[in-house]
Amino acid sequence: MSANQDQDPAANRKRGATAAKVSALGKSETPVKPSQKAKNKAKKKTAAKKPSAPSAPQKAAPATPHGAGAPAPLANQETFVRFDIEAIADNMAQLVDEGRKALAAAIGGANPDETRSELAASVADATKTLGAVAEYWLSKPERAAVAQADLYSGLSEIWRQTLRRYGGENVAPIVPSDLSDKRFSGPEWNENPFFDWLRQSYLLASRWAGDMVESAEGLDPQTKARAVFYTRLISSAISPSNFVPTNPELLRATMDAKGENLVRGLKMLAEDISAGGGVLKIRQSADRKFELGVDLANTPGKVIWRNDVMELIQYEPTTSEVYARPLLITPPWINKFYVLDLNPEKSFVRWAVEQGFTVFIISWVNPDETKATKGFEAYMHEGVLTALDVIEKATGERKVTAAGYCVGGTLLALTLAYMAATGDDRIDSVTFFATQVDFSDAGDLQIFVDEARLAALDESMARTGYLEGYKMANAFNMLRPNELIWNYVVNNYMKGVEPAAFDLLYWNSDSTRIPRANHSFYLRSCYLENRLARGEMVIDGVRLNLRQVKAPVFEIATREDHIAPAQSVFRGARFFGGDVTFVLGGSGHIAGIINPPSKDKYQYWTGGPPKGAFEDWIKKAKETKGSWWPHWLAWVTAQALKKVPARQPGGGKLKIICDAPGEYVRVKG
Repeated sequence: MSANQDQDPAANRKRGATAAKVSALGKSETPVKPSQKAKNKAKKKTAAKKPSAPSAPQKAAPATPHGAGAPAPLANQETFVRFDIEAIADNMAQLVDEGRKALAAAIGGANPDETRSELAASVADATKTLGAVAEYWLSKPERAAVAQADLYSGLSEIWRQTLRRYGGENVAPIVPSDLSDKRFSGPEWNENPFFDWLRQSYLLASRWAGDMVESAEGLDPQTKARAVFYTRLISSAISPSNFVPTNPELLRATMDAKGENLVRGLKMLAEDISAGGGVLKIRQSADRKFELGVDLANTPGKVIWRNDVMELIQYEPTTSEVYARPLLITPPWINKFYVLDLNPEKSFVRWAVEQGFTVFIISWVNPDETKATKGFEAYMHEGVLTALDVIEKATGERKVTAAGYCVGGTLLALTLAYMAATGDDRIDSVTFFATQVDFSDAGDLQIFVDEARLAALDESMARTGYLEGYKMANAFNMLRPNELIWNYVVNNYMKGVEPAAFDLLYWNSDSTRIPRANHSFYLRSCYLENRLARGEMVIDGVRLNLRQVKAPVFEIATREDHIAPAQSVFRGARFFGGDVTFVLGGSGHIAGIINPPSKDKYQYWTGGPPKGAFEDWIKKAKETKGSWWPHWLAWVTAQALKKVPARQPGGGKLKIICDAPGEYVRVKG
């Protein structure tokens, strides 16, 4: 029981609706309202000793502490008021110059000929979506009044708790700290009453807004999902941690550096806007610290084929014998292939080579305007099917085992359906990493797909012939705004600190363009119309039916995936006509797939084929600690045990073009 409850137990019986609301926010002990006598006493004490409302901390003469219940003083408080006017003035002048450059970069990237920009389409969609939520609440004024009263009551409780802290009392917060929320990890957010008031008020209001969306009845699932997304996006943007005056860490850093941190930050901001062609391309890693082929994508191999859409890489063996059946990997083209070959410790490619596979991987072209008409048909014929032809020439083997990741897996799935319809059986087994073929519940990316957005996107791509790489990267970043946007805005542009070198984030920001025909077909046919799952997709004149795919399938989904949700992958896995082994990995879309055995991280669940409801499958599944890679290895090698002497790239009928990782991967988007 808290000290507050000991002092006024009678008030515990008067908590009412406000206390229930606070309890719902996760508070372990409910705050109590002071008696009238206690209120009058606190009011007198507050009027005599403190301002009537929370205010920013000010330097004061030393005073005797109030005791154990007194709010902790702000560490290094004097740094908030120590000024070097000349240095600050000089930095403010530089700040104006850097701001001018950032603005010029942003304005220079605007296209005056656009009839409707993608940003405008997004604003219109957000207004329409949140308007539907507002309409529900405002359709009955009494309903809106109750909701507003809940918010006001919670904020009032926080206000009273803050005044009591200024009065020297030791009272528990209305909204407890969340240790997992790094935005408010600094001690001042809890120790200083003013910043604690900001933190609590923001979190309570944000959760209230989220509850308003969740409680709105009559919304279709797509509209509700969009409303949740926009509410989260807006809430993340207005966090007090994002602004210098309301973030104690930023405020101190700015005063200590006399504003020089803001000058450095604006310089980086201007550079990043220029790099994005007028749109902010947030830097997430120190790009200069990495070199492809040296620090990343450094598994030894050779490019043995090149055409308009891909380079095909064959990796050098590290064992004296290899499995006769080669492995072809089809990665996504919305990112570069080396997510599967980040470094020796994390590389799926290197690990597969060490297990005795002859590994081939497709490195997709980073297209320019000349590739505008390259759609799914081209990526199937000039990509996957051509790779099968090349592998046969390189190894003499007609049968291969194939693996596809994300949209690369979606392409592989429809290629398999096309091959089944045309009598081509060269793919002997297939593995899908976090791959969707049914887009009825396709995750957070579905938020970005509707007719208005597609129209704006088509207009933009018609001018260039491709989707700019940073636009896809920004879409992914918006799905996790606190971690992938505002964290870097604060550190880069306000603290003026360049991000550290991190291989995965370097890969994440190494964006690729996508041909107009390819991207338009993918968004409309898969996300908007779900044609593959409905049996309505036609490629090169052939209607595709996944039921005709009889090759054994290994399907790995990840439990925390927001791009290819596990439920969606599970549902799609049931469309194939052969034996399907479904495995659920821990973590998310990247970490759950790139999970080498040497790291001994996460876990995976096995439970046989994807039958029944996903939730029921999980309840019956067996959990195993560590990486799923050895489980996959046992599955894939059991199908074809034959081994042959190791094959060197260039040892067949094909000449070596260049060393891995090739040239296409080096083209910047």
